Order: sequence, then structure tokens, then C-alpha cells
Amino acid sequence: MSEMTGRAVTAVAGTNIALCKYWGKREAALNLPATGSLSLTLDKLGTCTTVAFDLEDRAGAEDRVTLDGAPAAPAFRDRVSAFLDRVRARAGTRARARVTTDNSVPTAAGLASSASGFAALAVAASRAAGLALEPAELSALARLGSGSAARSIFGGFVEMARGISADGADAIAHPMSAGDGWDVRLVVAVTARGEKPLGSTAAMELTARTSPFYAAWVAAAEADLAAARAAIGARDLGALGAVAERSALRMHATALAAEPAIIYWNPATLAAIEAVRALRARGTPAYFTIDAGPHVKALCAAADADAVAAALAAVPGVLRTIGAAPGPGARVVEET
Repeated sequence: MSEMTGRAVTAVAGTNIALCKYWGKREAALNLPATGSLSLTLDKLGTCTTVAFDLEDRAGAEDRVTLDGAPAAPAFRDRVSAFLDRVRARAGTRARARVTTDNSVPTAAGLASSASGFAALAVAASRAAGLALEPAELSALARLGSGSAARSIFGGFVEMARGISADGADAIAHPMSAGDGWDVRLVVAVTARGEKPLGSTAAMELTARTSPFYAAWVAAAEADLAAARAAIGARDLGALGAVAERSALRMHATALAAEPAIIYWNPATLAAIEAVRALRARGTPAYFTIDAGPHVKALCAAADADAVAAALAAVPGVLRTIGAAPGPGARVVEET
């Protein structure tokens, strides 16, 4: 049992973009992934969350959740409360919480807001509840809210293990020190406004259940991870970019083959892909990846980031570009 502090704890976490994708679960209740994954945590995009528990145990009280300055929608509030229930169970308390969370990226739009959101929530809520969790424990806790959030606990290049344990104890992320200091950038081309038509959790389930390509996707994941590890160790941008493009295209092909088909791309998505390929053909090493949404992210060297951003900004349908560098892991920034 922990000692409740009564303090408001604020934590921040950067979003992460998977280069070897997470797409599918081996067990849904604990968010256990069907494959390992590998990502890059970013410096500019993410979530800031403040959690304070009410030390008075008031009957019938509910968690109060604010998202981007407004009361959260019931579905989001319930998801946060379910996560807080896990924290409460571990801390031995029934106290309700006040949660204020702000995203610097659109929520549920395919820009990994859930990864940074639940990583920040895991850090802030556990500390506010009086728990002192090690990074590996925080990774396992964050995974319960969102599978990709396990990676945002750490900065830079991060690998998430599939694990084999039924309780998920080994389905955690760890930082990849081989990538420390590698001066790469990820340029995001935003190609749509608003939330994506189908959330990642539902889309993963549909893909796993109906896509004839799903088994092949799972079978190919370990080879991609091995190739990505080797590329990061060698600081070989071309090799890492090739893995990133292959993993993204295979993930979307698997989803496209689901019934009904899951189509996240729009015309600007395809045009941005072609712009990245054209850059590469002209001698600028840049490589695309696309998560469960329509936005295109281009991996490149820091020296080429401005040129890549300019080329993507010129694509019809691209609303804006965002350049990001490798960023730190989730952390507490204030206790009051």
C-alpha cells in the first residue's frame, strides 16, 4: 500500500512513431502485442497531464477528466477512469481523481496521441497515488492504457517486446542505447483534420479477425525488428528507412485486406509518399512511414530536414508540416 500525497503531479510525455509497427494483440485485456515493435520518441509532439487524487472518500464520486480545456467525452473519460482503477488497486485506495490533459497533437487522428497520453497519465497518476515505480514498471502500466504508450516511457529509439508471459510481465519496452545521439529527424506531413474514421483498437481487432494477410504480417515482424536493430547499431539511415517503409506498407496492406476494408489513406497521403520517393531519387535520403491514419512521416538526417519539410509542404492536400527530433522519455515536471 502506498502513501497518498494529496499533491497535484504534472507529467509530460512525447509521442512516438513506430518504425516497426505494432498492429494486433495476442491478448486484448492486458494489451499484449502480437509482435514486437520499434519506435522513435519525439521532442515536440506529446501530452502534458496533471493528476490529483481527492483524499476524501466521497460516496458516488467520479473522476473528473478535462481534455484540451473542455470536459472529456464520456468514452475518453471512462477509458481514463478504467486506467486509474488499475493505479488505485495497486496503491490500495478508492480516491477519485482530477485529471487535466492537453495534447500538442490532434487526439485520435493517427498521430499517436494515445501513446503520449497514457505514458504521461501513467507517470503522473502513479506518483500522485504515492507509488514509486521503476521505468520497466511504468512501461507495463502505460501499456494497459495503450499498447504504444509503453514505448513513450523512454526517449529516443525504443523497442517494445512482444513477451510470452500470460500476465504481460515481459511485454515491456526498453531504450536502445545504440541510437543515442544519432542526429535524425522525423518530418510529419499532416494531411487531414479531425479524428480518423476507425480507432486503432477496433481496426486491429477487425484486421486480426478477417484479414487473410494477418498471419503473414505477424510472421514477418521478427525479421524486420532484427534488421532495424542492426541498422540503428550501424547508424545506417538507408537500411532503417527501408525497414520502416516495408513495415508501414505491410501493415496497411493487412488492414486493406480486412473485411470490410480499412482505408486510412487519402489522396494527399499517396502524393506525400511519392514526394518522399522523388526526394530520394534526386539524392536526398528520406523514408516514409504511416501509422493508423492518413498522415505521412518522413525519416531523414537533420541536415536534410528543411528540404524534406519544404517538399512535403508543397504537396497538394498537405495542411502543414512538423519537424521533430528524438526526444526524452516521460517524466514528472511539477508537483504542487
